[in-house]
This record gives sequence, C-alpha cells and structure tokens, in this order.
Amino acid sequence: MSFKSILDAKISRHALLRGVPAAAAALAALPAASLLGASASAAAAEERAGYYGVPRTWMWNPNANPMVDTTQWKKDGPYTIGFSNASISNAWRVAFQHGVLWAAGEHRNDIAHLLVTDANDDPSKQIADIQDLISQGVDLLLIAASTEDALDSVVGRATKQGIPVVMVDRKVKTPSNYITYVTASDWALGRIEAQWLCETLGGKGNIVMLPGIAGSSVAEIRIKANQEVLSKFPDIKVLEKQYCDWNPATGKSVMAALIQKYGKQIDGVLSDSALQGYGAIEAFLDAGYKAGELPPITGGDVARMYQLANQYDVKMVGIDYPTSMGITGIETALDVLKGIPVPEKVEVSFQIVTSPGADTVSVRGDRHLLDHVSMSDPGDLSPSNGLPKGYNPSTFNPDYPK
Repeated sequence: MSFKSILDAKISRHALLRGVPAAAAALAALPAASLLGASASAAAAEERAGYYGVPRTWMWNPNANPMVDTTQWKKDGPYTIGFSNASISNAWRVAFQHGVLWAAGEHRNDIAHLLVTDANDDPSKQIADIQDLISQGVDLLLIAASTEDALDSVVGRATKQGIPVVMVDRKVKTPSNYITYVTASDWALGRIEAQWLCETLGGKGNIVMLPGIAGSSVAEIRIKANQEVLSKFPDIKVLEKQYCDWNPATGKSVMAALIQKYGKQIDGVLSDSALQGYGAIEAFLDAGYKAGELPPITGGDVARMYQLANQYDVKMVGIDYPTSMGITGIETALDVLKGIPVPEKVEVSFQIVTSPGADTVSVRGDRHLLDHVSMSDPGDLSPSNGLPKGYNPSTFNPDYPK
C-alpha cells in the first residue's frame, strides 16, 4: 500500500469516527502533498477537540514500518471471511465486534459471507472454532486471540495450509504465523499511563496495578511497558498487582480487597482499561471516599469511567484502545485478498483523555473528559468506535453478509 493510500484510509476512517463521511470522500480526492494539512483542517472543524491524524506511533516510530507483499494471497472475490473472536464478554468486545460486522456490511460487494464465532474467552473453544472455520473453506481468517500462547499453533497451521491470517486486537506469539496485526500501540499506551501516574504523584508513592487478562498479549505488553517506566521511578512502590479480566465486577471486588488491605496507603491506581478502572472507582466510593478524595487512576475505553471521574473529581488519564480497529481489521483483510501490500503492524490512532487540570509535563490530553463523552451517553459506550453517529451498543443491529 502506498503512503498516500495509507493516509487516504486513515483520514477516511477518522472522518467516519467524527461522524462526517462526506469529509472523508472530499479528503480522499485531494493530492497526496495536501493530505496532512487537509486532515488538520478537518480536525479543526470538528465540534470537539482531539487528535485525528495518522497514528503518532506510526509517524514517531524511530525504526522502519515494514510492509508485507500480499500478492501470493490475491484472488478474485467476493470472499468468505472467517472471524474468530475471543469473546463478547465486556462492553469493549461488543463494540469491537459491532465494528467488524458493520464494516463487512459496508463491503458486501467484496464479502459474500462473514462467518462469526465466539470463544467465550476459552482458548480450547477458540482452537475448535478456527478449525471449523478452516473446514468451511474460508478465504481468510480474522482472529482476535484469547491468549497468545494457546492459539499460536492453530494459527500457524492455518497459514501453512495457505489461508492468510490477519490478527486484530490480540495477537499470537509467533509473528511468522500471521500476515499482519491490527492494533493500537499497547507499548505506547502502557508507557503513557504509567508516566502520567508517576508524574502526577511527584515521583513518590504507593500504587496498585490492575491489568486485564493474564496471558493476553494486550495485557502482558502493557505490563512490560508499565515496568519500563516504573524502573525510572525508584520511589514509586507497587504494593500489589492483580489481574482483573477486563471485568468491572472483578475490578470492583479486587479493588475493594486492596482498599481493605492497604487503605490510605494507596496513592494511585494503574489500571490498563476503564473496564476494571470504573469498577475500582466504585470500590473507593463504596469504601466511603468522597468527591476529590479518590487517588489518581488510569484507564480508558468506556464512557462510565470518564463519567465517574468527572462526577467525583478524580484525576485520571484514559487512552481508548479503539474498538474501531474492528473496522480496520475488515479493511486490512480485504487489502490482503486483493494483493495490496499491508504493514506488518497496522496501527490505529488513539486519543489521550485527561481530567481538566490533570496534564503533566510529559502527558497532555488531546481532549478532556466531557469533550470525549457526555454525561448522558450510555455507560457501556466505547467512545472510539468508528461507527455511524448516534451508535448505541444496546440497540445497534448491524446488517452483514452471513
């Protein structure tokens, strides 16, 4: 894919995320030299402030962004694509799947069938799901892996059988077992959240860590990125790390136990997502903490955390791991089947969201809480969904080629 094509695609997706598809069409028609300026102008016209350009992790990568020649997988459509999802067990995963289904519907001229499976967070079931999709003769597999180790072999077998595999959201361990990985940078997300918390605490204090699912590539990379930053702050002590399965109820119960154990010793909470993050806020409120008394906390992804942080004057930074990568996953899959080169890693842009006045010297928000969500939004809304304006996860029913 040419750099102009990448820019066209990124600008189109982000215009869609802003709810202005007409702007995307106009931008796509501009010469390549004017695209970056045009993108900035379109973003400036947005009702809410924010960053909508090409992912900064792509532009600021100090190394090459390698491309993959996909000509060996080129074939005539329309195609049958198998989508193996780890689960739809939380609000993020529901919006992510909605994006995949909606994008398939938007490309029904190219996609004859989208076969969808749900592993319910069970690696054994997902292995069986993938084997079943292979037996149905799919042209390509789009996979969000439940865990990176358990799914590695079956993904590798599919590739060796000549079925191209695009990983999205979560990858498997061996890069040669798939063509490309659609993601937002978990390394950047983990570093930014940890840096913000350490600077907010003035480089000194006690924190607890609340990562997602043990063994998931997303959670484990974020922990490694957290630890890179924490190693530079010897006066920040990690009291405890507890996996919370990206589950609000688990986050709440784990945080309640930590509050009971450590109480006011907890100066900050390093949560890698709002899914357990807002559960943690609820635990502090249940423990009697009043507005303005809660320690600073990290975690993006769903509206309820931003809403609670606003309501109870919580210092926070949130970085949405954009559910719009489901849309990008379908678009990338079609590029592969059409023989268009794709990056080894397809980056999706994210927003840095902070409480008003909570910016630090290294971490400054693209938006503040109520620029990103409103208090009337559904609590389970994924703000960075890329879906049509007015999207509501409870009522959305995408039409796609089954």
